[in-house]
Amino acid sequence: MTIQLGRGKTARRAYGIDEIALVPGTRTLDPSLADTSWSMGGIEREIPIIASAMDGVIDVGMAVKLSQLGALGVLNLEGIQTRYDDPNPILDRITSVGKDEFVPLMQELYAEPVKPELIKRRIQEIKAQGGIAAVSITPVGATRFGAAIAEAGADLVFVQATVVSTAHLSPETVTPLDLADFCREMPMPVVLGNCVTYDVTLNLMKAGAAGVLVGIGPGAACTSRGVLGVGVPQATAVADCAAARDDYFQETGRYVPVIADGGLVTGGDICKCIACGADAVMIGSPFARAQEAPGRGFHWGMATPSPVLPRGTRIRVGTTGTLEQILRGPAQLDDGTHNFLGALQTSMGTLGAKDIREMQQVEVIVAPSLLTEGKVYQKAQQLGMGK
Repeated sequence: MTIQLGRGKTARRAYGIDEIALVPGTRTLDPSLADTSWSMGGIEREIPIIASAMDGVIDVGMAVKLSQLGALGVLNLEGIQTRYDDPNPILDRITSVGKDEFVPLMQELYAEPVKPELIKRRIQEIKAQGGIAAVSITPVGATRFGAAIAEAGADLVFVQATVVSTAHLSPETVTPLDLADFCREMPMPVVLGNCVTYDVTLNLMKAGAAGVLVGIGPGAACTSRGVLGVGVPQATAVADCAAARDDYFQETGRYVPVIADGGLVTGGDICKCIACGADAVMIGSPFARAQEAPGRGFHWGMATPSPVLPRGTRIRVGTTGTLEQILRGPAQLDDGTHNFLGALQTSMGTLGAKDIREMQQVEVIVAPSLLTEGKVYQKAQQLGMGK
């Protein structure tokens, strides 16, 4: 629907995850029959959930544990883990200062150079413990450290920035990363992001992406939408990018997964993103609440330590349980933030979707009152959906 903002300017209505609901069809199935498996770049996983490449979420131990539990964790190769031989004292400093001292401290700590030898060591540590070595790098970092990543034998490489496109203009003194060349030259699959539109998704897939990340600014600790005014609500962004995936598949026969990245907190959020067309989701703050998370109950975005324009903050998320409880249960909370796999299987059973592809086809309605209708007591008592 096109809306007239004023003379000479129209806008399209976009929808967030909180504004939609999923409608049961004509059949149901036992949740144990719901197949949640998916694959990307030849790597198969039982659970379509990826833990974000953020320093408060993923270290070597978390990456290994997530692999063991059937999911995936991505290590930030331009973060604390590759700047410091022992990250623990640094993480202690980050999580102990007050909010006014936080940004200057982050800018100081992240000024320490990334060390190629630590990139290789972290990748090898994950692989030595049987984990899937999925790592994240910015486009600038990909140019500088691509050789080290390839030599260390990472299993997946995520090239991530606030916005990634194949049509990037740089100053004459800077040679931009050619995404197609990088995808072609790296010996492992390359995932590209982030984006929020049909056209950019299609271009990234044509460049050779093994997966595409969708989402600009919805993350719990991200402030890009406030600082830059840029973003598209996730329900619309995922649906648009999934349409590009389907068209690309029809044209080429190559299926490239779309991953909804950011702003997802509950099991219901995950289910709705997949129903909008996502093959998997990437989440940060829910995993930052795990006992094993390196953030000590805090979570901060990847752009937080920028020396020029920080676009993120540190939020206290607390610690609510083990990683296994959050991912696979049993749930000890009543708000949808534990047992994500169980929530997805139960939702799929309720909707009659036996696999992810069928889940992507369920009926979606616009329902702004979904999370508030009839919840007056939960809200008043701060229980369940009223927290």
